[in-house]
Amino acid sequence: MCSICESKLKEYYEVALDLVKQCGPMLMEGYRKPKADFTVKKDFYDLVTVYDKQIEDFLTKGLQTAFPESLIIGEEDSAANKRQAELTDAPTWIIDPIDGTTNFVHRIPHCCISVGLAVQKELVIGIIYNPPANELFAAYKGHGAYLNDQRIHTSKVTTINQAVIALEISLIHAAAVRDKNIKRLYKLGSNATATRSFGSGALALCYVATGQCDAYHIDDLQPWDIAAGAVILKEAGGSIYHTKGGKFNIMKPDLACAGTEELAKNVISLIAEADKITEYTFK
Repeated sequence: MCSICESKLKEYYEVALDLVKQCGPMLMEGYRKPKADFTVKKDFYDLVTVYDKQIEDFLTKGLQTAFPESLIIGEEDSAANKRQAELTDAPTWIIDPIDGTTNFVHRIPHCCISVGLAVQKELVIGIIYNPPANELFAAYKGHGAYLNDQRIHTSKVTTINQAVIALEISLIHAAAVRDKNIKRLYKLGSNATATRSFGSGALALCYVATGQCDAYHIDDLQPWDIAAGAVILKEAGGSIYHTKGGKFNIMKPDLACAGTEELAKNVISLIAEADKITEYTFK
C-alpha cells in the first residue's frame, strides 16, 4: 500500500503535468511534417522517431532534476539498452514519449505522451497528452480523472451486447500470438455492439475513462503503454483486471477493463471462451 503524503503526491503531479504540457510543441513539430523520419525497431511494424527520444530525454531530465530520489522506466531507454524493466518501491516514472508512433508518422490524431508514477509499486499518477486532438487526460490517486480540466466518468454499461469495445486489430502482425488474438477478436467483436481500434493503448484506456468506449482488452504490451492510462481509468470509476481474472499487474500488463466491474468480468469470461476454441474458419 502506498504511504506517500498528500502534499508530496500533489507536487509530483503538478511538476509532471507541467513537463508533459511542455512536450506538446515537440510532438506537434514532428506531427506537422509532411513526412516524418522514422526507423524500424526489431519488428517491421514497430517504429521510432527522433521525437520519441527527444521527448523522453526532456521528461527524464526534468523529472530527475525535480525529484532526484525517483527512478525512470522509459520505452526508448529500455529499448536502447536492451534492459528489462524492473519496478522497486522507489518512486518510479513510467514514460512512453509517443504512444501510437505509427499514427504519429501518418498524421493520424491518436498519438500521445504518457507518464505514470508508481510509488511502492502502486500506480498513483497518470498523465496522457494527445496534442493533435487537444486532449489532456490527468489523474492522481483519490482525486478523480480529468479531460482538459473537466471531470470524466466511465459509462454504466454492464453487458457486452450493449458495449463498444476497443481492441487492437494490428496485433495480428505478431505471429506468436496471432491465433490467440484472432479468436478473441472473433468472440468479443461478434458479441459487442461495435469494436474500435485506436493504435494507442494509452488512449484506448482514456476513451474507456470518458465513456466513449465501454471496455478494452489487450495483451502483450509493456508497462509504459498502460501505466498512466490505468490510473486515469480507475480514477474515472472503471475496473481493470488481468486478462485471466485476478489482480492487474503493471509489469505484465495483460488486461481486460471496462467502465463497470460487471462488464469487465463479462469480457474476461468471453476471453476464456475464446481461448478454448481449437478450430475456426473465416466465412
